[in-house]
Amino acid sequence: MSKALSPDYRPTRAEPFMNAQMLEYFKQKLLAWREELILESEETLHHLQEENLHQPDITDRATLETDNSLELRRRDRQRKLISKIDSALRRIQDGSYGYCEESGEPIGIERLEARPIATLSIEAQERHERYERTHNDDL
Repeated sequence: MSKALSPDYRPTRAEPFMNAQMLEYFKQKLLAWREELILESEETLHHLQEENLHQPDITDRATLETDNSLELRRRDRQRKLISKIDSALRRIQDGSYGYCEESGEPIGIERLEARPIATLSIEAQERHERYERTHNDDL
């Protein structure tokens, strides 16, 4: 069902929101991002498997373990991001992509360009963040 897109195509406000071409554009953008993250994750895993944790110097070993811990945290963030990308791809399939989960209103092309996994409009996201700030201040 993938359609060929012109390499210079960019969604605009002048066209119908989430038309077939726009959906294909975001689908391809999400798939490319997902592939990039998977490749990075595989490189990280390969790097960690090749590292020698049997460093004779305790300082070198501690540094290596710290570096590995940071890499594993980064990999976990990538895994969560891949999950959000998969969710966005499912929304493209079911026709809900590009629409705010709270209000049902269009999220907006500019926001989706900047964050293609967005599920909330800017207004809804700001409300959510304000709520979190006030809720966390109560703790």
